[in-house]
Amino acid sequence: MTPGKAFLTSDEIRPLAQRSDLWGALLLAHCWAVIFGAAAVFHLWPSLLTFVLAVMLIGSRQLGLAILMHEAAHNALFKTRALNEFAGEWLCGRPILADLPEYRRYHLTHHRYTQTEDDPDLRLSKPFPTTRASLRRKLIRDITGQTGIKQRAAQIAYAFKMAGEVEGQPSSQDLAQAFSGPVIGRAILANIVLFALFWMIGAWWSWLVLWVLPLLTWFQLVLRIRNIAEHGAVEFSDDPLCNTRTTLAGPIARTLLAPYWVNYHLEHHLVMHIPCRNLPKVHQLMLDKGHGPRMQVDQTYWDVLKTASARPAM
Repeated sequence: MTPGKAFLTSDEIRPLAQRSDLWGALLLAHCWAVIFGAAAVFHLWPSLLTFVLAVMLIGSRQLGLAILMHEAAHNALFKTRALNEFAGEWLCGRPILADLPEYRRYHLTHHRYTQTEDDPDLRLSKPFPTTRASLRRKLIRDITGQTGIKQRAAQIAYAFKMAGEVEGQPSSQDLAQAFSGPVIGRAILANIVLFALFWMIGAWWSWLVLWVLPLLTWFQLVLRIRNIAEHGAVEFSDDPLCNTRTTLAGPIARTLLAPYWVNYHLEHHLVMHIPCRNLPKVHQLMLDKGHGPRMQVDQTYWDVLKTASARPAM
């Protein structure tokens, strides 16, 4: 049963679960407009400030593409199934080296077994809370590109490994890598198109500096913070109000850290097929029905990081 049915009626859920082709197109257009707009601003007014801003904005929208691919994995990005699959695969996943079908298989397992021993995402949440020094080391590895380079190398190695094997049902261990390791040729094709578009905006090196660099740095940083916020340092149980977290986000956090309502993660787990644009309405509905005191809600991402690094140093 959908966890949300314990708190919301079918009549309350039904209108919030309506998909929209127009909304899907607007969200995708916004995401790519921010990406190419940030690149254009840097090329028109080159400076350290516009460069840093471009890296942060593009990296946050690369996370935005991952979030919209996540929407497509739940068949919630577009109402039309063919549009949902095409956009989720080619316009969201492959540019950031992710594969929609494998991600969907992996992610739905996470929803089925959230915060249990069978949850494939448990490896992301179980280390928390950790010490402040440990969290600092992780974040430094992310922003300096060490995490990104290591993961991209693992993806390429995994893709070649799978290419040499007979196609079949991957093991659970394979799925953990496959969701972020697309068929290498398709990812290359998508990035050849991006290379050409970035060159048209600025120069041949634009793709490296304004796409690959954010993907290896800012994207990795905000991806980790998002992962921590969703399931890090929460209750290890099957209670949907306590085993995941919603983090409130202001305009700056939504711009640089939590695009497209990804911060409403508790509400997403209650009814996973509700489009992201309606998750704030689910949140307010839960508060109106008196469930707020039981819900795991943090006021800021800074509060989340303090909780996630609260373990005393030995």
